[in-house]
Amino acid sequence: MRLATWNVNSIRSRVDRVLSWLDRADVDVLAMQETKCKDEQFPFERFEAAGYEVAHVGHSQWNGVAIASRVGLDDVEIGFPHQPGFDKNADEALLSTPVVEARALGATCGGVRVWSLYVPNGRTLTDPHYAYKLEWLAALRAAGTDWLTADPGAQIALVGDWNIAPTDADVWSPEFFEGKTHVSQPERDAFHAFDSAGFTDVMRPLHPGPGVYTYWDYTQLRFPRKEGMRIDFILGSPALSARVTDANVDREERKGKGASDHAPVFADLTD
Repeated sequence: MRLATWNVNSIRSRVDRVLSWLDRADVDVLAMQETKCKDEQFPFERFEAAGYEVAHVGHSQWNGVAIASRVGLDDVEIGFPHQPGFDKNADEALLSTPVVEARALGATCGGVRVWSLYVPNGRTLTDPHYAYKLEWLAALRAAGTDWLTADPGAQIALVGDWNIAPTDADVWSPEFFEGKTHVSQPERDAFHAFDSAGFTDVMRPLHPGPGVYTYWDYTQLRFPRKEGMRIDFILGSPALSARVTDANVDREERKGKGASDHAPVFADLTD
């Protein structure tokens, strides 16, 4: 099985590109983030014509996650247990109801429980979105711990745009990012907590050095200057990680007209 994740940065703008890549890369399961559309706007028919079942959750032109699979799509679940919402009025000290955003979608595909995840950005270290991000990650880790406690042999993949560069090797310039989100110690601690919970970054053992990135900002010629970040991950449970034979970033998909600012990340699993 080939499992992949890709922040597509608007599926309606890039459906042709995504479907072309699925065919060329021979992908069985693709988790997508930032689809940026409502459910009724998602191009289901295009994926179905290519042989994929699709689950999607999107409420507006922001966020949105999906899973496309040609090896089965069962037990679809919108949001993980106790997923926190975001209070859009928190910075104004107003009373409101936190909204659970379209950031997490689970489905069982070919025996693997896949979670497509779009972790909150954080914005700045003093923004309410930063506290929300840490709360969101803590809740996801608690859910993951419960899943593995219930079934230590479960095949689980937590995949997506994590909006965290867990080490200095995952950014083009630690000095440039100093004092910013994505690299702060609380965020990095939250990411590494998944390792202690039993989930492994399946690509890092195969590519231990710096310079392996998954995201390049559209501005300042970041991509041709190789000034990127590694913020998209496939974290596998012990049983799933043991099946990984290869994992990589398809950097070529960041090239050309109409590219997302993220490249797809994939992992190959033995039967």
